[in-house]
Amino acid sequence: MQRVAHFHVSSSLNRDSIDAFGLDWSRMSAAPGIAGSRSPEAEGCFLADSEWEADYFVQMNNTGGPVDLWLVEGVDSAALVPFDNGYYFVPARIPRAQLTLLRTDIPPVPRWR
Repeated sequence: MQRVAHFHVSSSLNRDSIDAFGLDWSRMSAAPGIAGSRSPEAEGCFLADSEWEADYFVQMNNTGGPVDLWLVEGVDSAALVPFDNGYYFVPARIPRAQLTLLRTDIPPVPRWR
């Protein structure tokens, strides 16, 4: 079992819910997902395996507002499942005890058109 640190990026509007219940895709409602989805894309929680990948999700931010970066500990890397978009998720809820809020209210990155 290889338990390494992972990261999760979520709208800052979800902070209170995550703080109370941990990561739980069934509670998604306060804000759209990082990719802009209004409902869960998978029955699980998308995780980045490095801060570099987490920064990519911060830059992708299609929530319309600021995001938070969470450290996720205690997830076995073998439990991650590939999604059809090339990213990985864990098909489980992640308890609050496994989360540390690293950065808050990261503003959206301006996009040049």
